[in-house]
Amino acid sequence: MDDKNLDARFEHYDQPSVQYPPAGAPTGAPKLQNVLHGQSKEQLYAEVEQFVAEHGLDSDIDVFRKAALLAQRPNDFMEIPEFSKEDKDTLQYETEHKWSYPWKLWFTVIVCAIGAATQGWDQTGSNGANLSFPTEFGIATPVGAPGGAADEWKVGFVNSAPYISASLLGVWLSDPLNNLFGRRGEIFITSIVLTITPIASGLTHSWQALAAVRLVLGLGLGAKAATVPIYAAEMAPAVVRGALVMGWQLWTAFGIFIGFCANAVVKDVGSIAWRLQLGSAFIPAVPLALLVFFCPESPRWYMKKGRLGEAWKSMKAIRNTELQAARDLYYAYVQFKEEQKASVNYIARFTELFTIPRCRRATYAASAVMLAQQMCGINIMAFYSSTIFAEGGYTPTQALYASIAGFGAVNFVFAWPAVFTIDTFGRRSLLLLTFPNMCWTLLAGGMMFFIEDVKLRTTLVAFFVYLFTAFYSIGEGPVPNMYSAEVFPLVQREQGMAWSVAVTNFFSSVLALTFPRLLRAFTAPGAFGFYAGLNALAFVMLYCLVPETKQLTLEELDQVFSVPTGKFIDYQFTKVAPWWFKRYVLFKRDAVCEPLYVEDHDIAHRA
Repeated sequence: MDDKNLDARFEHYDQPSVQYPPAGAPTGAPKLQNVLHGQSKEQLYAEVEQFVAEHGLDSDIDVFRKAALLAQRPNDFMEIPEFSKEDKDTLQYETEHKWSYPWKLWFTVIVCAIGAATQGWDQTGSNGANLSFPTEFGIATPVGAPGGAADEWKVGFVNSAPYISASLLGVWLSDPLNNLFGRRGEIFITSIVLTITPIASGLTHSWQALAAVRLVLGLGLGAKAATVPIYAAEMAPAVVRGALVMGWQLWTAFGIFIGFCANAVVKDVGSIAWRLQLGSAFIPAVPLALLVFFCPESPRWYMKKGRLGEAWKSMKAIRNTELQAARDLYYAYVQFKEEQKASVNYIARFTELFTIPRCRRATYAASAVMLAQQMCGINIMAFYSSTIFAEGGYTPTQALYASIAGFGAVNFVFAWPAVFTIDTFGRRSLLLLTFPNMCWTLLAGGMMFFIEDVKLRTTLVAFFVYLFTAFYSIGEGPVPNMYSAEVFPLVQREQGMAWSVAVTNFFSSVLALTFPRLLRAFTAPGAFGFYAGLNALAFVMLYCLVPETKQLTLEELDQVFSVPTGKFIDYQFTKVAPWWFKRYVLFKRDAVCEPLYVEDHDIAHRA
């Protein structure tokens, strides 16, 4: 198919979705428009009748008629004459109690949290094991001695193996697994892999065997990481989607913390300590496998498979009333109906991430937040915090406890504020707030290595590592997986999330592989300074490429990403930057920033 025809097929991504405001609105500001805007009641009813007839939902036609009116005018429900007093009361209650949802939705959130904890625990098993498995396998030769440099590369490869296989293959398995088995089936399969491989890693007798098992582990980690955030995003209402989906990072942090605790519990059992540290990561995978099929399947996955009757049943299970469920299902269906015409096979859907302008901009943004997560240096703390603390003067036991109390606990505790700010303060704002702070804390931490007093040096190094972790947990920690799960259209969602997770896992593997040599070549102060510089670079990248997505439905995000990248960057430097300088440097409270988008009243604060 030539480029002209390709553009014609997808012109709806870049044309109707960007509406320009009437006279009096800011010049050139595109309007975020409800996709049902402008349709008459007769048109809405006609489309609803066709929808229910095609999908065997005729008995529910009345509720879907109301749902279409509500989806078109979500904020004017009090003025819709077709609604009963009971309808209006339940919708008003939804507006005033945004956390009130059925237990099945909260149960699904808990299961997704277990999936995230599995990810975190798998990361930290190697952290404690790094202190002893190299000696067990004869790859602990000091640098400077014959073979010392080679041994460092071997240790780095063992640590990076899961992230190499996750980025090269694991994440790409998520699409066929999702297609064949659904979101729940894919999570179940990967949880079985994540039960077997940690146990197997504790039974290995050579570094080569350990690396091979960890490569298999990476297949499960990658496929699961590409699915659980999507599953959570598709189940969550828009108004709290950020808070619910960011549970991925919150509970990954919890898994990291528990993994550190497990490392410390078995540290004194002798030569098998590292085997237990690696093997214990199977624990959270067991309840994940047992519980996932008690959750409803994603309504949007059913929709993608043409099973609207089952999508309707699933949506009713996770919304308070049939009207609310019908509203969310029908609104998603209207957008999907157009997207459905676009893509055919796996390769086509993948290439569309880069050929369709709307998808390409989402790919830029998701790649930027995922890459920034590795550039900030946090996974170096996850993989090697015990090693870093040892460099600062801690004994191995002290290093383990410093990792628990500092990196593990701080990472988990400071992730909680984001639950309450990510849907109000916003994704972009959290990122731009935290990167400058991560930059200076790493610089300060690196400088502390020059202090000669051992006790003072170790105390201050730990303090700035903890402070760095706290800033990370508030912003760059919770945003990337949640952001990547929400920005792609439904048709390309699996490929987009797979690409995003591949980016973060590939660069995570690069960091894990190279850090032992980097630490040796740069020394600890140089390594900290290197990552401080990467934080500054990441800030610029995010400022230019990542738009705000808070409180918009997964379908309305099409309109956000219809704005050309050049126009977005120009707006940030010519409108936002001067306004910020006037408001926060010159303290001019009357400074006004011209908006990039004009929000349609019909989509503001959509539930």
